[in-house]
Amino acid sequence: MLLIYCPYCEEARSELEFAAAGEAHIARPQNMAETSDEAFEAYFFLRSNPKGIHFERWRHTHGCGRFFNAARDTVSDRFLKTYKSGEPRPDLSVLMGEEAGQ
Repeated sequence: MLLIYCPYCEEARSELEFAAAGEAHIARPQNMAETSDEAFEAYFFLRSNPKGIHFERWRHTHGCGRFFNAARDTVSDRFLKTYKSGEPRPDLSVLMGEEAGQ
């Protein structure tokens, strides 16, 4: 079982309490009504699916109910860091340094 740390509840809980909510840090177009079909398609449907570290949104559905972001390694399924929505994306070099030190 995976344990996922909720940055709002400040504790690690079972993966069963959480729901994945897609890629993090996706900027919504400023004026959706004036957005071209191609730009809307790119915003709404196209997501990266990298092998390695990926920034994702998660929701603590059976806990506080809040959304947060996570840096997760898609190869090992290991969560490197979770952080509150609205906080900037963490520095990958720092995350990788922390991984090497463990």
